[in-house]
Amino acid sequence: MEEKQTFKPYISADKVVPEFTVTSVIVGLLLAVVFGAANAYLGLRVGMTVSASIPAAVIGMFVIKVIMRKKSVLESNMIQTIGSAGESLAAGAIFTMPALFLWAAAGKGEMPGIVEIMLIALFGGLLGVLFMIPLRKALIVQEHGVLPYPEGMACAEVILAGEEGGSSAAAVFIGMGVAAVLKFIVDGLCAVKGVLTLTITKIHGEISTEVYPALVSVGYICGFKISSYMFAGGILGWLVLIPAIYLFGENATLFPVTDMNIAQLWDAAGASGIWTNYIKYIGAGAIAAGGIMSLIKTLPLIVRTFGGAMSGLKNAQGTGSTARTDQDLKMPFILGGILIITVLIAVVPAVPVDIIGAAVIVVFGFFFATVSSRMVGLVGSSNNPVSGMAIATLLFATLLLKGTGHTGIAGMTGAIAIGSIICIIAAIAGDTSQDLKTGYILGATPKKQQIGELMGTVISAIAIGGILYLLNAAWGFGSTQIPAPQANLMKMIVEGVMDSNLPWTLVFIGVFIAVLIELLRIPVMPFAIGLYLPIELSAAIMIGGVIRWAMEKKKYKNDEQKNKVINGGVLCCSGMIAGEGLVGVLLAIFAVAGLNVDISKFVNLGQIGGLIVMAIVILTILKFSLWNKKANE
Repeated sequence: MEEKQTFKPYISADKVVPEFTVTSVIVGLLLAVVFGAANAYLGLRVGMTVSASIPAAVIGMFVIKVIMRKKSVLESNMIQTIGSAGESLAAGAIFTMPALFLWAAAGKGEMPGIVEIMLIALFGGLLGVLFMIPLRKALIVQEHGVLPYPEGMACAEVILAGEEGGSSAAAVFIGMGVAAVLKFIVDGLCAVKGVLTLTITKIHGEISTEVYPALVSVGYICGFKISSYMFAGGILGWLVLIPAIYLFGENATLFPVTDMNIAQLWDAAGASGIWTNYIKYIGAGAIAAGGIMSLIKTLPLIVRTFGGAMSGLKNAQGTGSTARTDQDLKMPFILGGILIITVLIAVVPAVPVDIIGAAVIVVFGFFFATVSSRMVGLVGSSNNPVSGMAIATLLFATLLLKGTGHTGIAGMTGAIAIGSIICIIAAIAGDTSQDLKTGYILGATPKKQQIGELMGTVISAIAIGGILYLLNAAWGFGSTQIPAPQANLMKMIVEGVMDSNLPWTLVFIGVFIAVLIELLRIPVMPFAIGLYLPIELSAAIMIGGVIRWAMEKKKYKNDEQKNKVINGGVLCCSGMIAGEGLVGVLLAIFAVAGLNVDISKFVNLGQIGGLIVMAIVILTILKFSLWNKKANE
């Protein structure tokens, strides 16, 4: 508790500097649209999105410091806050809303209108920000030092390193450059295999790891414990459950796959085929159960937070701190906004949701906003399983709509609309949490950041409808170019519930695995995330966690030297996250523009190249931590 009370931001509360300026707003809004478009494409192509918080911070810092020639930390932070809203809203939208296009293409429903998509995105984005605001003091302030918020911390490190210069800036920008080059070689030139895979045919299991710098960096920033919980979930899925499914069902046709037995599925798609069709359901059940248990455990803290906020309504002047860095948007504005949006969801004809669906959105929306805000505090926004939350919502919403007589395509469309809004709420809440963490460290004014988040959400919602229509018109969702894997999964779940053929056994296996993990007093959410996500993600994060563990276990002359060594690695990792993120967005723009730089036909180093890339990532971190000359003097 002492650390939380004595924390001092970079810009003190009694100092007023430029923050919410014309420059920061315009640049931030432009970045929100650009990152939203790029991440929509990436998510539809590979089923995952790239966090834009750190790239937005780097671009903001470049605009303010280099182009404008100003020294203004909080303006850079405001650009990052507004700009990152675009990728979060896009991440939530593309996981669900393409299902509406898929039904229309199959002749089961009408093509969704641009206004419908825009309103669904807008309502979800605004609710995500408004739900998160009352939680700021509980999660960002009171749990400072407990919840690391890796990308929020990394954003702050990037901005401060650029502002202060010196060796700190060198660690960040060299890390950024190394990661940018490696990312371009792996995903741009396609000269190196991005995933190292070892298939254990004896037991029909598989272990793999991605070689991308950002994942290793997230593991280093999060630390060994959280990384190990995630990796343990991956081990359970890929080296225990998948071999068990093959052993007991080799010659059997197991639901939900109905056209081939397990052996044929293995031959066709390997361990990934079994994971896609079975383990993801188990992981979704574990995440849903973990979310419920997380909410129950944090309920007292949430109640205290809201109690303090509501007590402030009794006294217009308030009895708490009036410092600039402690100012949030007023509760009447927040509650009024939530009420108005809820009514609009229920009555606007363009949104296929009635009053029952609106009530579901409010209840589940606040629940998953809370879970998402805590989860990104543990493992970062890039690993926030928003689609897992959407699965849990779709299960409940579809059952509820079916039970109240909303069946067929109308019921399925309503369920997807509810799931889309919830998905966007969770994504935006997680992004807002990271941004407010960055602002807390830098000394930003929370109220101004919250206004910036709302503005970024509005412009991104206006743009996302056109973006989805453009991508669908170019290639069509479900095609080779944009297979939309998450949306296809959501579509399958809704159809499965409506037709009463969902694999509930798999879902409840995940639920009781989560209960078991909780009884063992192991944090459920990181474990469930590891179970739900492909093991190559958690394995790469684990590598970073092991490096951090080695740094912490090494003997040092004193605590100061230890902190310098570890923090040098944090700065380098912050830069690598930024570098990979920037190039990821650039490659997405190349893809949309039709620019192809693939040289794999001429140069392809395969898995050996992947090992070299991973070695370079590790050596770069060691260069600025263990082998940091200044830290070891």
